[in-house]
Amino acid sequence: MDERIERARDLYERAVFGGDAGGLDDADRGLNGVEADLALARGRIAHARFLDGQGEDAGELGLFARAAELYRAVGDVRGEAEALLWVGIFHQVVRGDHGTAVPVFERAQELAVRADDRLTHSYVLRHLGFAEHVAGRLEAAGQRLEESVRLRREIGFLPGVAANLVGLAYIAAGDGRPDDAARLLDEAHALAETTGAMGILRMVEEARAQV
Repeated sequence: MDERIERARDLYERAVFGGDAGGLDDADRGLNGVEADLALARGRIAHARFLDGQGEDAGELGLFARAAELYRAVGDVRGEAEALLWVGIFHQVVRGDHGTAVPVFERAQELAVRADDRLTHSYVLRHLGFAEHVAGRLEAAGQRLEESVRLRREIGFLPGVAANLVGLAYIAAGDGRPDDAARLLDEAHALAETTGAMGILRMVEEARAQV
């Protein structure tokens, strides 16, 4: 059992049997954190189903928004950053609405930097790069993805590095640099193969066919 749930039970018993209700607010804060974690996890599962071709889940956005609200209420900056990242991803990936997504990503970036959460920050930069790419700003898109690659190398998130290299290959191809695109895809393939990231390997092959 999650320690926050155990603590809430202890605080309940202290209030009911011991006559000390002073810890009930603390219990609420802990349970809000549990609820936020659960909402975020359920939202990610819904998003994975969308990526698997199972269609949009009507509850996905609400789960991420609820998680962000609860994390904010308990003062969990790292959690709020991650939840807002997923709110932005929903708007960008599921709805194709970059205009709504970008300000959410920018707020998530501020919070991720404050919390020194380099993983969430790397995801934010990746998706801001996508928005720049769609807008035709290839140089800015490349800068975002390269910074995301740097962060992911620092924390050893190699499948994520490979995914970003695929994005950089598309940018290189769009910028008239086919040799750079091929080199980036070669590195992405090697990293994905080494880490067993089969989904990224499929992305590499799709990119090779297109660029």
